[in-house]
Amino acid sequence: MEIKLATANTGLAIPPTPDALSRTTYPVIAAISFSHMLNDMMQSVLLAIYPMLKAGLHLSFGQIGLITLVYQLTASLLQPLIGLYTDRRPMPYSLPVGMGFTLFGLLSLAHASSFSSVLMSAMLIGMGSSVFHPESSRVARMAAGSQPGLAQSLFQIGGNLGSSIGPLLAALIIVPRGQGSAAWFSLFALVGIVVLSFVGRWSSHHVANFRKRMKAQTGHGLSRRQVGWSLAILGLLIFSKFFYMASLSSYYTFYLMDKFGLPIDTAQFYLFAFLFAVAVGTVLGGPIGDRVGRKWVIWVSILGVAPFTLLLPHVNLFWTGVLSVVIGMILASAFSAILVYAQELVPGKVGAISGLFFGFAFGMGGIGAALLGQLADATSIETVYQVCAFLPLIGLLTAFLPTFERR
Repeated sequence: MEIKLATANTGLAIPPTPDALSRTTYPVIAAISFSHMLNDMMQSVLLAIYPMLKAGLHLSFGQIGLITLVYQLTASLLQPLIGLYTDRRPMPYSLPVGMGFTLFGLLSLAHASSFSSVLMSAMLIGMGSSVFHPESSRVARMAAGSQPGLAQSLFQIGGNLGSSIGPLLAALIIVPRGQGSAAWFSLFALVGIVVLSFVGRWSSHHVANFRKRMKAQTGHGLSRRQVGWSLAILGLLIFSKFFYMASLSSYYTFYLMDKFGLPIDTAQFYLFAFLFAVAVGTVLGGPIGDRVGRKWVIWVSILGVAPFTLLLPHVNLFWTGVLSVVIGMILASAFSAILVYAQELVPGKVGAISGLFFGFAFGMGGIGAALLGQLADATSIETVYQVCAFLPLIGLLTAFLPTFERR
């Protein structure tokens, strides 16, 4: 009832006015960011309970890897296809439907008694993510007014919070009570369905006007070949960012424990400082891009972080902590700027571009973690950081991006 009253008071369902999309609609952005937090929090539950699934169902590491593969392929590959479809046939109420897939996936996971049933659960959870991200990113752009970078940053921070909260809640709820308690997380999905139903209603009132506005913004003067090359360059920048982020998010604690002999609890504190810096960078990147231009943010966030990544493998513990915070903050500012820049390259395909870049980013993070793990097994964890230190130099490709954006 409180959600319904709050929604009514903030105007999520108010019929469109001529300048409705010219203003930044903060209640809608807040609702979609909150839903992003719930979505990514529930997505992370699957990964957090791998040890329980392995022990309870007697799974091998190969089977655990296959669960991750099924989940990531479903979440990554479907996103651009769903975004492309909804660009042509808008489906404002697909958001609560996507959250419904996650709900059924969690209920199925709670009662999964075989490897095949876990795979089915992972597929349902991945489908929920693939439906949610393209459409929710479109709504964030729709509600952005003249601040699309800010809207994307606020949307992103919800996902960051959810990804960090999910494992903690899994440790507090699922680990002590067993696999069946994963069903309790479906209550979060029900809350998300309610919130997203109101967001879908708001979106349905404005989607036609939004499509007209996007189609009218095609005057950047670039050929299709230039647009294609620009998208390819942005893809390589995404590759460099998320491969390096995978090295820190997945292996940072192991690096600190191996190189400096830190106990696991102290290493976790350093990881928390890094993740907090990522959240700050995510918030700052979008609005700065709105003011000074997204290409400048891309320059600084990708190439500008290279001196710090090159120094990281060669400094003591104190400077390792400082540099990791600086790297996390600067590097995290890139994604919102890259995504909005890509949406402006292809303004009539907001859903397809959002799905493509979210899916690619998700896939690069997963593949990066797997490949870097293999590299660490074959060499050492320090070698991982020595190799990854050069990845931000790919940011030099930003020089080939055209400058066309309106500020």
